[in-house]
Amino acid sequence: MSTDVTKVPAAAPPGKGGGSSSSGEGLLQLMLNGLRRNMRQYGMLIALGLIVVLFAVWTDGDLLLPRNVSNLVLQNSYILILAIGMMLVIIAGHIDLSVGSLTAFVGAFAAVLTVQHDVAWPVALVLCLVVGAVAGSIQGYLIAYLGIPSFIVTLAGMLLFRGLTEIFLEGQTLGPFPDGLQKLGNGFLPEVGPETNYHNITLLLGFVLLAFVILQELRERRRSQEFSLEVAPRNLFLLKLVAISAAIIALTMMLASYKGAPIILLVLGVLVVGYGYVMRNAVFGRHIYAIGGNLPAAKLSGVKDKKVTFLVFLNMGVLAALAGLVVAARLNAASPKAGLNFELEAIASSFIGGASMSGGVGTVLGAIIGGLVLGVLNNGMNLLSVGTDWQQVIKGLALLAAVGFDVWNKRKSGS
Repeated sequence: MSTDVTKVPAAAPPGKGGGSSSSGEGLLQLMLNGLRRNMRQYGMLIALGLIVVLFAVWTDGDLLLPRNVSNLVLQNSYILILAIGMMLVIIAGHIDLSVGSLTAFVGAFAAVLTVQHDVAWPVALVLCLVVGAVAGSIQGYLIAYLGIPSFIVTLAGMLLFRGLTEIFLEGQTLGPFPDGLQKLGNGFLPEVGPETNYHNITLLLGFVLLAFVILQELRERRRSQEFSLEVAPRNLFLLKLVAISAAIIALTMMLASYKGAPIILLVLGVLVVGYGYVMRNAVFGRHIYAIGGNLPAAKLSGVKDKKVTFLVFLNMGVLAALAGLVVAARLNAASPKAGLNFELEAIASSFIGGASMSGGVGTVLGAIIGGLVLGVLNNGMNLLSVGTDWQQVIKGLALLAAVGFDVWNKRKSGS
């Protein structure tokens, strides 16, 4: 009696034969899964990169010319400053419609002090920041302790500060500002060291930033692993480091080949690092996320929600004042029409950068990315001579797409 036996071929050892193909496919699948899980974090960063590449091609490289990159930083600095503060407000579950008018009012106040009353510009700068803090604290008190909705309070603030701007300036443009204050909006770091084809200080700062970012990323990954938190796959993490390093080096070389780093870029860097640390590591930052994510639970946990809300709006007032000084310094004059729609740009930057309508979600870096997306869109469309009507349409669609992506991502995560 015979028995048929079917022979099963032995599996190829790893790394040989068909194993290499399956290993490569497995690695690719692992990276795709990691990217999918972190889509909220990387989605807008990838979108920013694609927008830059597209406009660089469409403008025949004009977008990435060193002079244009420098102008891009200067033109969008005040929106990025406002976006940082607005991101905190939205994370806490509120909104601020007054920041555009407050920037105009602070610029007018600075012009009255320095131009009409010859106040030294450092003193005027401090007084303007104090004015912003007072304005933010008043709105914060009405919202936090009297329970008036932030939409109503800041809408009233928008009208109030716009009217005060008209009163202070009497409907006219007032300037010019002292040279020291002008440098805040238009100045560059001085050239130091031997003569080269590049700006030495900018090169030094760029490579210091590169080392800091890499060490910070490694530290955050190690901390997450120590607490058994989910981290991106190793290959995806390495790809992220390579992309970040390439972006920092490219930006550094472009700025160093023109006039160097703008002074306002250093201010932005300090704000991003400082507020990023506060939101990631400080108790105050955790409390902002808590009251925005689940207010009843935060109260039960002992979070002083009223105090946190008050401080969030006080902070927004200070940053709006700083943005107002930067705008006035860049224009070298205070105008009654300054700051128009700045609040909408800041809100759009926050939502494009990953903020959630329901609060409790968002990052400072996300706000910067969202602001850069809008800034590159504006700059690229101007280079292509796109009309302002179509620019508004395209930016509206970009905002709608970002919020739609957020809703889709939430639903997918929930399912």
